[in-house]
Order: sequence, then structure tokens, then C-alpha cells
Amino acid sequence: MSDHPLPVEGPRTALSLTAYRERVGQELGVSAWVDVTQDMMDRFAELTHDKQFIHIDPERAAKTPFGSTVAHGFLTLSLLSVMAYDAVPSLEGSSMGVNYGFDRLRFVTPVRPGSRVRGRFMLRELAERSATELMIRVAATVEIEGQDRPAIVADWLTLRVLD
Repeated sequence: MSDHPLPVEGPRTALSLTAYRERVGQELGVSAWVDVTQDMMDRFAELTHDKQFIHIDPERAAKTPFGSTVAHGFLTLSLLSVMAYDAVPSLEGSSMGVNYGFDRLRFVTPVRPGSRVRGRFMLRELAERSATELMIRVAATVEIEGQDRPAIVADWLTLRVLD
């Protein structure tokens, strides 16, 4: 278990479909800060078998243009789930959400160990696919505390299944 537990309080509120529609073009929420540690990066490397030295070897990585190890882009991306759970309101009448993928995903700035990151979510679009399915497009940004440029910017697609 990590010394830096992730926020898992869950969505702050639940919105009706009507209220969700009214939020198109607006920010849905901002998550709590999440600590990114070298231990987290090492464990991610073990789980994914991505043991490139820039993620796990501080001495060797110090000699690169990064100047230190950096988190895997996919580690930072995977934190979006817990960040969204913390910040994005749930949808009343939805039995589940399914990750549908990303559009225009970019890894803008590397995340160094010891950094704190958070997610910022803006509702771009809500499209009805059928009477029981909604496609939600959210502009997701992973911010790095104290830095002007984000770690990640992306449009995140989620399929919501209605009861």
C-alpha cells in the first residue's frame, strides 16, 4: 500500500440528465491533488513491464534532458479515472459508464516524482446514441502543481448506459 493514498471519496454530486445537458460547455469539476512518487512509478513499471530507464533509474535519468526520472505517460493517464471519480458528478438514472476512449490525446509535459497532479474536467458534448445510451465528451486536463503547462490534454469519451 502506498504512503500516498489516492482520493476515493467519489463524485461530489449527482446530476439529472437535464442538469447535465445544461452543463455542456462548462466545467464539471476539479479533482483533489494526487501525489506521484517514484514508488508509484516503479510499481507501474513492474505491472506494465515498461521498465525504460527514464522511469525507474534516477541516476541514469539524471543525465538525460529530463534531469530526473519521469512518470510513464500511461501512468499519468490512468490516474484520470480516480480524478474523474473524485471531481465529475455522476448521472442520475445511469446504471454504468464505459470508457470509450480518447480523441486528441497529448502528453504535453513530463511528470517528475514528487509532483502533484489533478484533473480538470469540462463537459464538451452530450449526445444521445439511443434511448438507453449517451456519449459524453469531456475535455480532460491533468495539471501539475506549480507548472503553467499541463501534463495531459485530451477529449475523453464515456458511454453512459441509462436505466
